[in-house]
Amino acid sequence: MDFASGEAQWRARLGKLRDAVRQELVTRQLEPYLPDQPARVLDVGCGQGTQTLRMAARGHHVTALDSSREMLALLTAEVTPGMRVDAVHGSATELPDGPFDVVLCHGVLMYFDDPAPVVRSMANVVRPGGLVSLLVRNGDALAMRPGLAGDWARAYQAFDDMTYANRIGVTARADRLPDLRSLLADHGLRTEDWYGVRVFTDQVDDVPVPEDFAALLACEERAGRTDPYRQVAALTHLIARRDE
Repeated sequence: MDFASGEAQWRARLGKLRDAVRQELVTRQLEPYLPDQPARVLDVGCGQGTQTLRMAARGHHVTALDSSREMLALLTAEVTPGMRVDAVHGSATELPDGPFDVVLCHGVLMYFDDPAPVVRSMANVVRPGGLVSLLVRNGDALAMRPGLAGDWARAYQAFDDMTYANRIGVTARADRLPDLRSLLADHGLRTEDWYGVRVFTDQVDDVPVPEDFAALLACEERAGRTDPYRQVAALTHLIARRDE
């Protein structure tokens, strides 16, 4: 699984509706758990740096790690005076030395055949009591996208096969919530809560953000924290803490 082959497609979709919904919901869902005081944050697979920049704007010191120099360049071009951001080129399985108060890993595990090495790396660098935020493809709802598109063969396959072809043309992998919670627990990370991301807008083409975006977000945000809606979201957002 190789994100690099779809990177150009990813960059072309930045700022469009589906990306905007994802970034805004993750920010809102994460905010109540963040430290009030400036913290040391690691953003694993930071990409273009949307969450890195928002964290830095809040006064946190962020180490932004990505395997793509081009994506890191997009990030550093947006860093403004006063922001404390260290851009690091590297792998999600070989993280900078901690301890970090907060570790973010959004949209990364889906590009690894085995998520365990990445989870282990994060558990090793987050401080006891520290926060880990994970955003993954929801394996419990993997049949939704092809099913709603009328692709019945792919929808039927998705009930059992956790691999899929994503919208940037890359084969990726989904995680079922119980399996991921168990994996986190094996590495001393206790799940505090979880949310759905993109319940209503996953099927939407990459269009500009509409004028009624605030109303759309209000519905997505409520669905993302309400059963049964969050169970069929395209993405699952887990908030976990390292055992003291």
